[in-house]
Amino acid sequence: MSETDAIRARYARRKQMVEAGRYGFMNAAHLQAAHERQRALRSLLERHLSAQLLAHLRVLEVGCGGGGNLLEFVQIGFDPSNIVGVELLEDRVEVARSRLPLNTRVLAGDATQVDLGGAVFDIVYQSLVFSSILDHTARRGLADRMWKLLRPGGIVLWYDFIYDNPTNPDVRGVPLKEVRELFPLGKLSQRRVTLAPPIARRVARLHPALCSIFNVLCPFLCTHVLCSIVKTVPGATAVQEQIS
Repeated sequence: MSETDAIRARYARRKQMVEAGRYGFMNAAHLQAAHERQRALRSLLERHLSAQLLAHLRVLEVGCGGGGNLLEFVQIGFDPSNIVGVELLEDRVEVARSRLPLNTRVLAGDATQVDLGGAVFDIVYQSLVFSSILDHTARRGLADRMWKLLRPGGIVLWYDFIYDNPTNPDVRGVPLKEVRELFPLGKLSQRRVTLAPPIARRVARLHPALCSIFNVLCPFLCTHVLCSIVKTVPGATAVQEQIS
């Protein structure tokens, strides 16, 4: 079985948990984690960009799922016509197309193979994709493709977990050391986010706000990282300098 086929099978096994609402906003722990990630993403973008420039930037998400992350980018202020999503699973592609503005492109297929017509992007985003790829060569191939699609001075945005989940053999954590190895030419900054889900679910039963308190007081219990990886190439300017 190819790694692409294996990924399809892993997501098929995970579908039952999705349908049960574990990853929906009606789940208090998931909602708190999403809000924390959104705040961290806003802070990270603010560090690199000004709000006035967002509408001019081209954004690509690899593994865009049902389009939830891309919808957040629209809500932040990015122009929908400058946003592209690529998704391997056909049923998720249809969901994304139904949720996103009509002028946002959502392409079906393997992100390492989809024809983007020589396009380059200011931001290339991945969220919880690499931890579902267990083959190192496949991880390397996707990272290389993301880097190739990113223009000099652009930013890879990365959200994923860094530890293995002993109860789920379908995922594997991506430690920061490996992230740096996947993007050796990038300038990486990172922030630990997302309280460990088993802990978050227990804490949220007491009160959802406790999740935020745990995140601040116990960062060692956070299992994910949000990274920005700037494509530093000699002679290239940063995204904001390029546009302004």
